[in-house]
Amino acid sequence: MPASHPARRPAGVLPGSPGAGVLNIGEVLRELAEDFPQVTASKIRFLEEKGLISPQRTRAGYRKYAAHDVERLRFVLALQRDQYLPLKVIKDYVDAIDRGERPESLPGGMTLAPRVVSDQLSLELQGHARRLTAETLAAEAGAPRRLVDDLVSFGLITAVDNRFDEHALKVTKACVQLEGHGIEPRHLRPFRAAADRELGLVESVVAPLASRRDVASKARAAETAREISELCLGLHSALVHSHIARMDS
Repeated sequence: MPASHPARRPAGVLPGSPGAGVLNIGEVLRELAEDFPQVTASKIRFLEEKGLISPQRTRAGYRKYAAHDVERLRFVLALQRDQYLPLKVIKDYVDAIDRGERPESLPGGMTLAPRVVSDQLSLELQGHARRLTAETLAAEAGAPRRLVDDLVSFGLITAVDNRFDEHALKVTKACVQLEGHGIEPRHLRPFRAAADRELGLVESVVAPLASRRDVASKARAAETAREISELCLGLHSALVHSHIARMDS
């Protein structure tokens, strides 16, 4: 779980640049290291290549990162890590904010503009990286403990070190409502099998990129995997809805 930031610095006052309000890429990595220890300079440059951030340059061509660049990076990285959103979805969202629009909330309810530097951002990011006990999961999902145990038994949710993540919470909430229609966890095993087959398909497509050692290739592999997954979900939804639509015809 990411550590809290009780004394987040105001915009323009960052370490290593007294009075200047800008950082080099090494200082940005140190600023992000506590929440995102896996982030590298290559990853940040990859996000710049995708248009997620646009740091200024010195006359010599060196990147200069302002406070809003750091917070924007923090926001984007959190959405990737905790919501598994494709970069295209994240970029469309932050671009809309840049244009002064008020886009609808992203999955998970995060609506905070990435250029805002505030303690609320820290709280948002912590909330999306929570690890829940079985009891807490059941309470937040409005589910009986029996249902949580059944979901684990049928492989629909998985605990890591006896803790569940936000994705397990979403699954549990959906299964609570499905039980109201008489659909029990034992009926949902095909969903787990279908998800595993989809994952196998995605992995086979991105394998050439994922097998490379450089960080940029791994980042592209992860992003491609997210995009393919979104397309598969859209295809599944369209196929199901096309059959349901026939019920009214």
